[in-house]
Amino acid sequence: MSKTTTTTPQHHGVIVVGGGQAGLSVSHYLQQRRIDHLVIEKSQPMHSWRTQRWDAFCLVTPNWQCKLPGWEYQGNDPHGFMKKDEILAYLEGFKQHVNAPLMEGVAVKRVAPRRQGGFEVSTSAGEFTADQVVVASGGYHQPIIPRMAERLPPDVVQIHSEQYRNPQALPEGAVLVVGCGQSGAQIAEDLHLGGRKVFLATGNAPRCARFYRGKDVVDWLADMGYYEKSVNEHPLREGVRDNTNHYVTGRDGGRDIDLRKFASEGMELFGLLKGLDGEVLQFEGDLADNLDHADRIYNGINASIDQFIAASGIEAPPGEVYKPLWQPTEERLSLDLRAAGITSIVWCIGFQPDFSWLDAPVFNGKGHPGHVRGVTAVPGLYFIGLPWLHTWGSGRFSGVARDALFLAQQIEARRPEAAARAEKPEEMSLLS
Repeated sequence: MSKTTTTTPQHHGVIVVGGGQAGLSVSHYLQQRRIDHLVIEKSQPMHSWRTQRWDAFCLVTPNWQCKLPGWEYQGNDPHGFMKKDEILAYLEGFKQHVNAPLMEGVAVKRVAPRRQGGFEVSTSAGEFTADQVVVASGGYHQPIIPRMAERLPPDVVQIHSEQYRNPQALPEGAVLVVGCGQSGAQIAEDLHLGGRKVFLATGNAPRCARFYRGKDVVDWLADMGYYEKSVNEHPLREGVRDNTNHYVTGRDGGRDIDLRKFASEGMELFGLLKGLDGEVLQFEGDLADNLDHADRIYNGINASIDQFIAASGIEAPPGEVYKPLWQPTEERLSLDLRAAGITSIVWCIGFQPDFSWLDAPVFNGKGHPGHVRGVTAVPGLYFIGLPWLHTWGSGRFSGVARDALFLAQQIEARRPEAAARAEKPEEMSLLS
């Protein structure tokens, strides 16, 4: 009769799922508190910065906003914008600085609460248990590509923004960029500057100025306290988490991205892509509205800066209102792929979350977790690194440290020994 053996799962006080800047930031503060934990990363720490960014990628926020815990920007260009290789060096330094207890190349397959408390964590390297779990895998998991893409001619190369590298990597011919958010606008610019014929399908993405009245707009907004505002203080409340990022660039020292300027230089702009009939693309007739909307946001942000300057009595160069450089003379509602010479399409319409591995009742109808500052309704389960988790900087280098510290404090308060002290304060005081 054969004997069956069972292996006791390895246990940790905390398991952090994801080894990006958010997960490592949590590890930094857990180590300070000497809390046993393990960080599990399915690839390599910060791998998306290496594998999902184009060659000319750079930060759109100034370097001084790089404030990872214990690893703030120390270079000689605080108001510049780090390029891809500089970002990777900064993050590698952070990884070495934290020196987290890390398992690389291990995929988390399932996390579920246990009846007796804590969590089961199934991975490609075996079974684990944990008292508490922090989900630090971000919210950009599955590239969004519409089903109409399946009906496009097979010889038209299609890639998502995360796969784009440079103009030379695409076949000769014109390129259609779909989406004008932060990635779409910058990739369209990269192709345009690379001498490619670009067709851009726009949406209602907002834009902002790079510099205004003598300073970077980010500096003005910081002075105005915008980056300290919590999601509960924002007029949109949790709805702000669904907002598209403003398009602007840090390229070549930083500048505005003006789609109207590109159009005046030969880029062809369209409204929202809505369908495909054979080899003919179909668009909404909303190009003018999309451009006007972006400009209203642009001028609105500048107007709020004007008000702040006036109220604070600050001396600054005079302000101005942006006036359109170009106007569409007509709304083109269709485009023949062959006649336009389009040989490739770059889809820049974002990502959707995939938390299918997390078996816990914390999600809304769109697959997004419900939480208050990263703390969910399931005791001991947390999220970090999501847009507007708490403030504008929550999903960026500028605000993740504050979120990580807050979660570390919540985790410490829930540790068994802390709970025991809370339940028996008089007994503990007699023993102290």
